[in-house]
Amino acid sequence: MLPDRPLVIATRESALALWQAHHIRDRLMALHPGLRVELLGMTTQGDRILDVTLNKIGGKGLFVKELEQALQDGRADLAVHSLKDVPMVLPDGFALAAIGAREDPRDAFVSNQYRQLSELPPGSVVGTSSLRRESQLRARYPHLDIRPLRGNVNTRLRKLDEDQYAAIILAAAGLKRLGFADRIAALLEPEQSLPAAGQGALGIEIRADRKDLLPLLAPLHHAETAACVRAEREVSRQLGGSCQVPLGAYAVMREDTLFLRGFVATADGKTLLHAEATGSAEAPEALGLQLADALRGQGADAILSALAA
Repeated sequence: MLPDRPLVIATRESALALWQAHHIRDRLMALHPGLRVELLGMTTQGDRILDVTLNKIGGKGLFVKELEQALQDGRADLAVHSLKDVPMVLPDGFALAAIGAREDPRDAFVSNQYRQLSELPPGSVVGTSSLRRESQLRARYPHLDIRPLRGNVNTRLRKLDEDQYAAIILAAAGLKRLGFADRIAALLEPEQSLPAAGQGALGIEIRADRKDLLPLLAPLHHAETAACVRAEREVSRQLGGSCQVPLGAYAVMREDTLFLRGFVATADGKTLLHAEATGSAEAPEALGLQLADALRGQGADAILSALAA
């Protein structure tokens, strides 16, 4: 039975967040004829502070706290997030009710002058918002000048077009969703730039006590994506993953088997630990724990301790 009032989706007001919220709204109304869905646009602390890198102001959780407050207060029924922005441990009283089918999980190389990373001459300025990307770039291309890049997708592209950077690295999913696929010079395969846990997937968050919403959201849940993302997020959870930790995790499913890769690095890229694990899609968290333990066995704890100091 449909609710007797509109469902309200809390969303950030960036172009990408609004695209994602509209996408979920349209899917819900198509799945449930007669259902009314409205958006509650909000500006989060992560959107307001643009002159400091995320790892210095509290991490990606700054993009979701205000949305969770709207859920807590009853001003909204659900929130739509880029899953890579969702902290690995949700606050008490909240739950991920659905994980949508994944868009392209890869990182994208965007440049107006060069077609791929290997073409950049020494000293070229490359912009990225992510320590994960930065550490991998520094490990493979130590001759490049990696600098911070904040702002929404349109802002980052504008900074590139103003020649503040020779190239920038963004998530391919966001560029494709916003109609900027033609700006992608090259897609970086996981061997070049291992994605963040959950990259390319959307998560729908609700208050844990809102069991009434589960039947409405269930058709949006994509089991294969969810299994991959649960394994990836467990790696990050075990290793304290956040914006302060250069860490990546990426899983793919082949039949009923998950293939999971992960890395932990120092920010300068001089030490980069990598591990792989294979296991059942029925137990993704166990696979994530296995991979995290493998990284610890290579010395990940020493890197994590140094980062926390």
